[in-house]
Amino acid sequence: MRRATITTDHGDRETAERIARAVSPDNTAEMTTQVEDETVATTIERETTGGLQSSLDDYVVNLTVAAQLANQPSTNDT
Repeated sequence: MRRATITTDHGDRETAERIARAVSPDNTAEMTTQVEDETVATTIERETTGGLQSSLDDYVVNLTVAAQLANQPSTNDT
C-alpha cells in the first residue's frame, strides 16, 4: 500500500474547516481529511504508485479551488 499525506496551512481554524468541508465530499474510502488548528491534513492510500499519483493530482486541484474560494469575500444578494 502506498500512502501520502498533504498538510496545508490556511491561517485560521475557520478557513481550514471551510476548506476541509469543501474537499471531503470527493474523498474515497482510502482518503481521510482532518482539521487541526489552522491546518488541513489529507491522507491518501492506494495500492499502486500510479493510483496514488492520480489521486494526489485530483486532490491538489480540488484543494486549490477550495482555497481560492475560501479566500473570496462572501456576497449576499438579498
